[in-house]
Amino acid sequence: MDQLAKALGARIRTQRMSCRLSQDALALACNIDRSYMGRIERGEVNITVAKLYRIAQALTCTPSLLLPHVTELQSANQRASSESDP
Repeated sequence: MDQLAKALGARIRTQRMSCRLSQDALALACNIDRSYMGRIERGEVNITVAKLYRIAQALTCTPSLLLPHVTELQSANQRASSESDP
C-alpha cells in the first residue's frame, strides 16, 4: 500500500504542476491543510475517496486520471525488491 500512496501522490503533484497551481493554492481549493497536502504528494498518508474527488475537482480532472495504473505499482514493487536484494 505504501507504493500506492506514493504513486498517487506523484500523479497528484504532476497534475497540479501541469495546472500551474502551487501546493498552497491546491490545498486552499480543496479545503485541506497545506502541510497535509504535502504529505499526500509525498505518499506519506492514505487519503479518502472524498478527498481524492475534491482534489480531482480542483485539478479539473477525473479521479481516475490521478489513480496509478497497476503496471506502475508492479514496477515500483519490483524496483523496491531488487534494491533490497544483496
